[in-house]
Amino acid sequence: MGRSFASRVSHRRLKWVILVLWLVLAGVSAPLAGGLTDEQESDIAAWLPSQAESTRALERQVELGSDPDLIPAVVVYERTDGVTPEDGAAVEEDLRAFGQLEALDGPVVGPIPSEDGQALQLVVPLNVGPDGWEAIAPLVDDIRAEASEGPDGLTAYVTGPAGSAADSSEAFAGIDGTLLFAALGVVILILLLTYRSPVLWILPIFSAVIALFCSQAVVYLLARYADLTVNAQSASILTVLVVGAGTDYALLLVARYREELRLHTDRHEAMTEAVHRAGPAVLASGGTVVLGMLCLVAAEMNSTAGLGPVAAIGVAVTLVVLMTLLPALLVICGRWVFWPVRPGFGSAEPSATGLWARVGTAIRPRPRATWVVTSVLLLLACTAVFRLDPSGLTQAESFRGSPESIQGDAAAARHFPSVAGNAVSVVTTADSAGEVRDAVAANDGIAGVGEPRVVGDAALVEASLADPFDSAAAYATIAELRTQLDDAGDGQALVGGNTALNLDVQNASQRDNRVVIPLIMLVVFVVLGVLLRALVAPLLLIATVVLSYGAALGLSALVFGWTLGVDATDSSFPLFVFVFLVALGIDYNIFLMTRVREETVDHGTRRAALVGLAATGGVITSAGLVLAATFAVLGTLPLTFLTQLGIAVALGVLLDTIVVRSVLVTALTLDIGRWMWWPGRLTRRLDEPEAAPDGATPAAAESETSVGT
Repeated sequence: MGRSFASRVSHRRLKWVILVLWLVLAGVSAPLAGGLTDEQESDIAAWLPSQAESTRALERQVELGSDPDLIPAVVVYERTDGVTPEDGAAVEEDLRAFGQLEALDGPVVGPIPSEDGQALQLVVPLNVGPDGWEAIAPLVDDIRAEASEGPDGLTAYVTGPAGSAADSSEAFAGIDGTLLFAALGVVILILLLTYRSPVLWILPIFSAVIALFCSQAVVYLLARYADLTVNAQSASILTVLVVGAGTDYALLLVARYREELRLHTDRHEAMTEAVHRAGPAVLASGGTVVLGMLCLVAAEMNSTAGLGPVAAIGVAVTLVVLMTLLPALLVICGRWVFWPVRPGFGSAEPSATGLWARVGTAIRPRPRATWVVTSVLLLLACTAVFRLDPSGLTQAESFRGSPESIQGDAAAARHFPSVAGNAVSVVTTADSAGEVRDAVAANDGIAGVGEPRVVGDAALVEASLADPFDSAAAYATIAELRTQLDDAGDGQALVGGNTALNLDVQNASQRDNRVVIPLIMLVVFVVLGVLLRALVAPLLLIATVVLSYGAALGLSALVFGWTLGVDATDSSFPLFVFVFLVALGIDYNIFLMTRVREETVDHGTRRAALVGLAATGGVITSAGLVLAATFAVLGTLPLTFLTQLGIAVALGVLLDTIVVRSVLVTALTLDIGRWMWWPGRLTRRLDEPEAAPDGATPAAAESETSVGT
């Protein structure tokens, strides 16, 4: 980074201007950030691309008069020893009460008795308007309270689309505050252990919070005025990403600043040098993350494509804050902020004899054996990936625990062919309606078909599935219907409904895995090539991170089975984990290899590998622990996908920092030597001759060739 910029952010007078500027921006951003929740879209149709068949079917249903805000609640009453007349009277009373609901949109259907005589069912059509995500939970809570007042022994469940939406809404309720405080809590603890200072941790945390407010404000404005798709999932990831990445960058800058304080009497000069030296690595790391996240805009899934700009904005704003506000805060506070271990001018640098210096010394005699054994162990971990089933989570698997809607689905499955409210909706032309209805009825996966509803030259055929709406059999039925209807009528029929929407989500996610993952790898390779001015090093670094990614997926599959009891995961899971592990995991290799390249000019590659490991080992390990801990915080949420994502990213980051970066990359660099920089000029920089046992330089040692950077 240019020395002029570095001198400005640590300037004796400008530092105060920078502090005031960010405080003003934070004050303006805070209320905007608070409005981000109101701009979140959680309707599954909003996650899909407009060309998905289920999305087009939904649009046609609206044209036919169907209300997209209509969401039925299914109330299931169960008594295992048989429904009594008293139970029936209580259900009739509930029917009348539900008929008075303000959000009711049509007559309440039922009571529908089960064939085994052990259950009754009511279908309550609700319309909570376009803001249904916020309104549905309290409405369903009222229905549950009313239904629960039946006779002893009669168990009532509110399920169906409304029940599921309410449970999802409550799972995300307060999520931003929960995640923020949990993430800050673990980060503060790790910073206290890292810095061993009761004060220093405040500055990185303060900077990260400012970055979070500002990034949330930018995302809010884009969501409100530029149609950026934001949902609770991407908003949650934004919180974790900004706190984790911000603290990572702060750790690197503070570590370099502490080094420079031992070499300069004036703290402003020390900070100028620290920003000048560490800035390029921080910017390259952050820039790689930003570009990697922006690759997500190539995804078909609107939710995934929307996450790209959201995450990129978060990291970009964090970079600006950490490279301006944090240096200003550090020089304002002075050396005392490191108390009780203040880095005095001329004091010894502890990393030269620390843990990672000893690790490098242990690897040095046998680098090839080290990287071969490490790679084999990581490959063995990769084999467990075959246990992972990324075909999608069922409704029951989507939640950790069993909310009432899941229990209700199970009760309905015991007594009724399928849960009402999860119909298959087929939109066709009026002329083809009869033929399309017959084709739908002929499918073995369909339990029943209604008469076509014709409006003008279009028609809607609704059917019920014979299998649970989120089962593999139901998805197979949708796929078969779409194939069969290509030959029915004019071949223009569109199959929609909840099951079709879920199936299209899976298909779009699988396509995104195939397209976006190679794109991210290409972008990261180009960035590394430009930064390191080489081809061999970038190829090896990407290979090591991908190996770490595979090992993380494999180990995660084992952990999911042991702790969650679920081997399946969301279809987008491989892509999300890849994005965060490769885009973020490459950070640590950038931190290490930029330092190695810097030291290569003076010492040659092999000596530089040991110096770089010793100098960056402690800070990178601390950064990895911070990022792993912040992503692990996602495990506090009652949602399986976010818990799985947190576990996988945390495992991958720990592998990157402790095994891949410290052992594998260092061993490869020691083994390959100066050819790591091929075809760059540093390939001609020979290694320093090793000292003889008595400390004398061997006479036969090669002369060194110095080259510029």
